[in-house]
Amino acid sequence: MIDRATVDKIYAAANVVEVISDFVSLKKKGVNYSACCPFHNEKTPSFVVSPSKGLYKCFGCGKGGNAITFVMEHERLTYVEALKWVAKKYGITVEEREETPEEKQRNDDRESMMIANAWAADYFAKAIFESDEGLSVARSYFAGRGLTDATIRKFGLGYCPGRGDVMTQAALTAGYKEKYLVDTGLTIKRETGGYYDRFCGRAMFPIHTISGRVTAFSGRALAADNKAKYVNSPESPVYSKSNNLYGIYFAKSAITKENHCILVEGNLDVVQMHQKGIENVVAPLGTALTVEQVRVISRFTNNITLLFDGDSAGVKAAIKGVDLVLKEGLNVRVVVLPEGEDPDTYARSHTADEVREFIRTHERDFIRFKSELYAEEVRRDPIRKAELIGDMVASIALIPNEIQRSLFAKECAEVMDIELEILNNEVVRKRMGTAYDNQTNEFVRRQQAQQRIEQRELADLVSLGKYKAGSSMTELEKELAGFLIKYGHCSFDYRDGKKRIPFNVAETIINDIEGDGVVFLDGRYRAIMECYKLHRAELPEGEKVPEHHFIEMDNPEASSAAVDILTENDNYKQSQIWKDHDIYIESEEERLGKIIPKTILLYKSKYIEVMIEEKQQLLSELDDESAEYLEVLTQINNLLAVRTKMAEQTARNIL
Repeated sequence: MIDRATVDKIYAAANVVEVISDFVSLKKKGVNYSACCPFHNEKTPSFVVSPSKGLYKCFGCGKGGNAITFVMEHERLTYVEALKWVAKKYGITVEEREETPEEKQRNDDRESMMIANAWAADYFAKAIFESDEGLSVARSYFAGRGLTDATIRKFGLGYCPGRGDVMTQAALTAGYKEKYLVDTGLTIKRETGGYYDRFCGRAMFPIHTISGRVTAFSGRALAADNKAKYVNSPESPVYSKSNNLYGIYFAKSAITKENHCILVEGNLDVVQMHQKGIENVVAPLGTALTVEQVRVISRFTNNITLLFDGDSAGVKAAIKGVDLVLKEGLNVRVVVLPEGEDPDTYARSHTADEVREFIRTHERDFIRFKSELYAEEVRRDPIRKAELIGDMVASIALIPNEIQRSLFAKECAEVMDIELEILNNEVVRKRMGTAYDNQTNEFVRRQQAQQRIEQRELADLVSLGKYKAGSSMTELEKELAGFLIKYGHCSFDYRDGKKRIPFNVAETIINDIEGDGVVFLDGRYRAIMECYKLHRAELPEGEKVPEHHFIEMDNPEASSAAVDILTENDNYKQSQIWKDHDIYIESEEERLGKIIPKTILLYKSKYIEVMIEEKQQLLSELDDESAEYLEVLTQINNLLAVRTKMAEQTARNIL
């Protein structure tokens, strides 16, 4: 762990222009620098670097941050790795806190295992070109699959000799300890004594981490007597198959550039597609797609295409991966290759443009895909059709975005010829998680109806410029965090009848929010508030907390959020035209006395709504005759009463 003093030293040395110039050609434009954004394709520069503020911001794709977060984003490094990268650039010695003996041993073991893997990868890569066995068995196999030597070397493909423990003996001779060879799974220790190479006689596919280190292997059988076609490294302190994707190291830049990831089934599929020049391709590792793998992809893009072999049975088994992607909030489309083809064979027999065109013209959203996949089965079977609709509804219910859910529900209703209202009701029921009894159903319906009425009334009453009654919790938290950063040191007069009472912005927000036991739900804005409180305590009253404290937080996501706040256009700034015509518009700062109390009130109203939803969810999971059920029901009624009072207060406040 890097100590705070070293982190501060790195931030102090990091010149945002110098760091970004290592990756992007910047042109000076006034006091700032500009360039075409390295994170998305554009012809007109919208990427701006401000040396005075120590930040960058792309007004095209929205990415922004400081020198450290740029290195993280561009090089796909962790926060600590990015700190070390910048420290090395400026010759800063990174001092980390002293580890406990247990931590040191654990880290030493992990590093030793990674070093053993690196040695093995080099050993396998040499064996395929420098041994007669490797040339005749493995290289000829890869050549038969259409792979060039350049591709073999790029992916580090190799061969493990087929003579028992040859690799293990070579490793021991080279000084590598038996413990690490066994722990990585490279070596199997026989109960009767001696060793056996796990990947004996197999073509080798090294598995790389995002940063490019070899963390495990996948071995493909070449001999007919091998029982398993593929054997992968076992789970270990340095490898978890559910957290890794084959090819991610080679694909990450292309995925980011194209904002799109193609997911295929096997290692050779990935390699063959890359050789064709289609590099935004990865594969799960001998297992069904996992949530962790979807989240790895989401670091680079929100758009995934599942490319299935032309085998209907296999497609139906693999389609469960669609639900995982939907649940994580990503956009998923599906492509099925012609019958008898897989990405490996299809890429070999077609040009890159033909492959891309096939994917483009055959992509389907999951509604269209499922309906076409099961069209024959449900054509004359209403029971099977009902089951398929239920399956689609279950998938739609997983989508976290309300607008996307609505659009997919509408499409499903059209495709499956069913009333939209019925479908929406089923989606709601699925999202609630359980079937209520009639009494509970009626209770929930009444409360939802009342909530809709109150929301419509508030929508008619609330008029706060860019602040809407329908604003989400996250939007309102962002606004309040922005007030702290920009105006926390300011004061405003709040009218109470004929009296004008002075209030400090920061005290009003912090005391009013935290005084009711409310905590920001979004970690980014919670970190900004904590950062503000920390540095405000060190300053004289009325002095502004310097902006660099927020830009240089050791929470990269919070730092980027602060940059977004600081670089947003101020909708209340006067234009020169208005000034020329003596038309005066209040600035945001001048409207603080009106905006802040209303924003706080709206935020707390939203907070109450979230609590009500949580209680209603809990209610649905309880026995309606239990004491706890009645207690939760009472809590909901109390919260509803509080919400009604807040609605009335909001209306009076605004009117």
